[in-house]
Amino acid sequence: MVLKISEIATPGKVFPLKMAQDLDTGSNSLQSYRISSNPHFHVFTQNRSDGRKLPELVLDKALDREEQSELKLILTALDGGSPPKSGTTEIQILVLDYNDNVPEFAQELYEAQIPENTRAGSLVIKVSAKDLDAGHFGEISYALFQADGVNQPFEINPVTGEIRLMRILDFEEFQSYHMDVEATDGGGLSGKSSVIIKVLDVNDNAPQLTISSLISPIPENVPETMVAVFSVSDADTGQNQQVICSIDDNLPFLLRPSVENFYTLVTEGSLDRESQAEYNITITVTDMGTPRLQTQHTITVLVSDMNDNAPAFSQPSYTLLVGENNSPALHIGSVSANDPDAGSNAQVTYSLLPSQDPQLPLASLVSINADNGQLFALRSLDFEAVRAFEFGVGAWDRGSPALSSQARVRVLVLDRNDNAPFVLYPLQNASASCSELVPRAAEAGYLVTKVVAVDGDSGQNAWLSFQLLKATEPGLFSVWAHNGEVRTARPLSERDAPKHRLLVLVRDNGEPPLSASVTLHVLLVDGFSQPFLPLPDAPPDAPPDDRLTVYLVVALACVSSLFLFSVLAFVTVRLCRRAGPPAGGPYPLPDAHFPGHLLDVSGAGTLSHSYQYEVCLAGGAGMNEFKFLKPILPTFPPQDTGEAVEENPSFRNSFPFS
Repeated sequence: MVLKISEIATPGKVFPLKMAQDLDTGSNSLQSYRISSNPHFHVFTQNRSDGRKLPELVLDKALDREEQSELKLILTALDGGSPPKSGTTEIQILVLDYNDNVPEFAQELYEAQIPENTRAGSLVIKVSAKDLDAGHFGEISYALFQADGVNQPFEINPVTGEIRLMRILDFEEFQSYHMDVEATDGGGLSGKSSVIIKVLDVNDNAPQLTISSLISPIPENVPETMVAVFSVSDADTGQNQQVICSIDDNLPFLLRPSVENFYTLVTEGSLDRESQAEYNITITVTDMGTPRLQTQHTITVLVSDMNDNAPAFSQPSYTLLVGENNSPALHIGSVSANDPDAGSNAQVTYSLLPSQDPQLPLASLVSINADNGQLFALRSLDFEAVRAFEFGVGAWDRGSPALSSQARVRVLVLDRNDNAPFVLYPLQNASASCSELVPRAAEAGYLVTKVVAVDGDSGQNAWLSFQLLKATEPGLFSVWAHNGEVRTARPLSERDAPKHRLLVLVRDNGEPPLSASVTLHVLLVDGFSQPFLPLPDAPPDAPPDDRLTVYLVVALACVSSLFLFSVLAFVTVRLCRRAGPPAGGPYPLPDAHFPGHLLDVSGAGTLSHSYQYEVCLAGGAGMNEFKFLKPILPTFPPQDTGEAVEENPSFRNSFPFS
């Protein structure tokens, strides 16, 4: 419900409201009304003769639109049931305005001063009044009343309250003007205020400034130096002749009065040329007239340099990247230092500092351009020899005394694929090639040997892959690409040749890729023994010891001698038991020729074949280690003696000791 009530409504006035409805009867029907708490109204429930209950809103306290123009109340209707039920509605009360407020000026008295040479149409002063009423009652218009009856040269804007000058004033005719201003609202109510306008004498002479002496440039870091001496004057009289001298507050200079109308300009403290090398000082001379006139004079002061700043590098440390195998005199980077001084004090020269590492031949690695700080590699760098080195660079200015600073430079050598893979096993430069033994009973996937290779490069350039390029019988052997293991691709058969030659390619992953090849000799045998000589492993970080090699050689010699002695003793016993070997003995010696570095052991009885053992040693600077001890068995023709030769079905082709 929306009610419009005037603010002049008197307390006790009743405003009927809409009635609520309740479909119940008896005590369950509508019984009473109540309204939300407020200071202005209460609700009265009127019981009509027909039994209906009507709500009436009663005004308790007069409304004031200027204090509150709108009220919102909640009317609640209650029945008499158990539990009681209720319904609510909102009452919106709009307070209607009444012209009960008089316009009031912001000031009771307005004062203004205006020079006599002010142009016509200029704004002199603005008055302002407010009316708390709204709408037409709040609209204000302004008017002037001439209190002294003189035709005054002013007019007021009836809407804005601006008082402007209509004609030129004359200080000698009138020194001041007194007026009343009236503000009237739309309802006829009005308020008044007074305006006093004073005419001022014109200050029409500006001060003058004369420079007597000026010193420029002035040295930095010198406290309180005199810069200039000047005098001021003004042709006016009285207060218009009094002057004030000033300079900008953000300048490191001071003005000090000397004798009458003379001033000196001095530095406030030590100046810093690097912060500011030149100052434009504006001296302002202002008189005390109304309006104040002023004269400005600008002087330029230069600051001379002193060597008070050391060169500063752009960064405390530099990291330079250079690829190996570079060409000599290659520009690899630059260092830069800045000196905020000027002239020769700012000229910077560069040089390399002595290396802290006596093992680093810095003079043969890099050089520096003394004028611009460019660094050059003097010779081709090798990543495998030197991966990184660090040195210091100094920067000196040419001041007196000279100042300097230092920076560190770290050069990282980038790897290039300049090293082909090197095969560690099997060695290709041995005096006699080693042969790998494979039993004919080997199944598919049997490990024949492993090609071991290394690459002197690093990263991707050192990633190695293995490939079988050529084989005596393709499809019999395969090489694993990642670990170099040579395995049988299928089961062996009697039809396979006894000797095979494999060519394995080892390739790195560089760009372009480099490779090396290794030749493997594989012998297929019907069976062989697997002597094993266990030796203690040397500690991984133990330094090389020549005595260990001697001990190993002596131990091997003793074991070999013991083995030979046992075999010879066994053969002798067997021969003694027999009347002698039959003609064309059952085990003729093979006609095959064995290399001189192999040890031939022949015998009878259970050792039904001749065995040759090859000892492969790995050469090193510190000591020799036994790498392999394996039997090399030739193929013997079958015998008709009827004696069965027992063969060991399991075989190993190599016996690593380290």
